[in-house]
Amino acid sequence: QLQLVESGGGLVQAGGSLRLSCAASGRTFSCYAMGWFRQAPGKEREFVAAISTSGGDTYYADSVKGRFTISRDNAKNTVYLQINSLKAEDTAVYYCAARALVVTTRPHYDYWGQGTQVTVSS
Repeated sequence: QLQLVESGGGLVQAGGSLRLSCAASGRTFSCYAMGWFRQAPGKEREFVAAISTSGGDTYYADSVKGRFTISRDNAKNTVYLQINSLKAEDTAVYYCAARALVVTTRPHYDYWGQGTQVTVSS
């Protein structure tokens, strides 16, 4: 199986930045498309960003376009989410996910991390 561990969350002020990391182990990382999802209390998990196996294709939710950037370093088995211009509505638990071969913006991923909390204060 593939294990995913997120890190980098924390408490930041509105307008600030964070970089989330997701470290993968157990399988060939470069064979998996990767995604980031988030879930706020009382709300459904929603798509945030995704990236293809090679990093050549990226996808973003409309709510984060222009502020969030997904990237990956296959040599380090790690995917990143750079978050800029944080807003209060970005407060959520952010989850990293992996899917074999084909990237998707739907929640059809095979492996999930435990999540990392992002809290935005004003």
